[in-house]
This record gives sequence, C-alpha cells and structure tokens, in this order.
Amino acid sequence: MAMKDQLEQLVAELLVKGVRYEDAQREFEKRFITQALQKMEGNLGKTADLLGIHRNTLSPKISEYRLRRSA
Repeated sequence: MAMKDQLEQLVAELLVKGVRYEDAQREFEKRFITQALQKMEGNLGKTADLLGIHRNTLSPKISEYRLRRSA
C-alpha cells in the first residue's frame, strides 16, 4: 500500500475514533521527532537538519514532549 493510501486510512480511522486535530498533530510531531533523534543518535544539530528546522526550534519541542536525546 502506498504511503498516501496509508495516510488516508489513518486519518479516516482517527476521525471515526473522534481524535481531535490538535491531539493528532501533537502525537505525530512527537513521534516524528523521536524517530529523527534516534536516526541521528541524539545529535541535536543533525536532527534539526534532517527535520528541516532550526535547532532553537527543536530544543523546546524536545523539552515539551519530554523526549530523550540519547539513542
């Protein structure tokens, strides 16, 4: 199944379950950052580059979501 189709299915399931947009957005962002941190072995600068954001944007998000930088 193509990624677009998987995403469409996920969004449909979330809507059926009554998941609010804000909650879905936060969970997606948290998981996206977590996986990027793991891929870059906790290196903040490399993780920020991978995500296409500034490290000064990434740092507060790591704190907000209480993520661990270590792999």
